[in-house]
Parts: sequence; C-alpha cells; structure tokens
Amino acid sequence: MTVLERERSLQATPPKTAACFFRPLLQSGWITVSHSNYEIPRMSQLKVHVGDFTFDAKFEEKDAPKTVAAFKKAMPFVSQAIHVRWSGEGVWMPLGDLDFGVPYENHTSFPAPGHIILYPGGISETEILLAYSGVHFASKMGQLAGNHFITLTSNLENLKEMGKTVLWKGAQPVRFEMV
Repeated sequence: MTVLERERSLQATPPKTAACFFRPLLQSGWITVSHSNYEIPRMSQLKVHVGDFTFDAKFEEKDAPKTVAAFKKAMPFVSQAIHVRWSGEGVWMPLGDLDFGVPYENHTSFPAPGHIILYPGGISETEILLAYSGVHFASKMGQLAGNHFITLTSNLENLKEMGKTVLWKGAQPVRFEMV
C-alpha cells in the first residue's frame, strides 16, 4: 500500500486508533475527536448547582478513587456554600464531623479555579471547597490540604460571579447530582 492509499483509507474509516492513543485526553474531557462518521462527545458525569449557577463537572476517579467512591455513595449531595474566611477566593461547605472515611489522595493546598476539594477532617472540620480564583487552603489552625476529586468542565466564565454572589448575598444552596 502506498502512502497516498494509506492516507485515503484512514480518511475513509473512523480514527479508532487515534481514539485509543488519545484515550487519557478523551476521558479527561480535554479533547474531542470528530470525524464524518465518528464522534466522541465531551461528557459530564455530574452537575453542580450553586444558587442560580449550574456547572457540568467530572470526577477525578483515577487520581482520587477512594474520595470519589465515598462521595458517590452520598449523592445526590445537598449543602450550603458560604464564602471562605482564610483561604482566598473560594466557597466552602462546612460539614462538621461528617466522616467520609477517606485518606489523603490527590491532595493540594492550592486548588485551581473550578477544582473542588474535600478536606476529610483532622485539625479542622470536614469540608468541601470550590475555588473560583486564587486559593491557599487554610483554617484558623493554619494551612490545610484537601483531596481534589471533582473538576468543573463548563461555565467556568461564571465562577467569579458565583463567588461574588456568595460573598455579597450570603449562603447559597448547593447540589451535586449525577447525570
């Protein structure tokens, strides 16, 4: 088969080999593959509602499998978001002594905008934090680290407005639900 014939045959068939090669990027939602006969859409695993704002999101199952599994058991998860006090530009859901029974995994003190972390408890109460801009996760006891287990994948342009709504209008209802 000549190079030209090979190129024509690849154009005539779905690029399944490419999909296999790029599977990690496809699963993460970073890319989609389109072809006249073949398309892999970006899919959301859950919806996150904060007040009047709705975001598509995905679980970080590869990097935080225990946290994701424990959180899925609690779904749909309903809480209230209030603005953080010591951490910067984020909103948090205080959960008191709720125990998800998970260790640290994929933990960070600096979640990026759109990252959701779970602090499993310890020197401070259990909590979930959603970063909408710069965050250095902390409590009155000092720096903390939480498990990054959910990443928002849509409507990221509304994150700052959501954060400012929580800051200036007060607590907002939060709901995590599977789709």
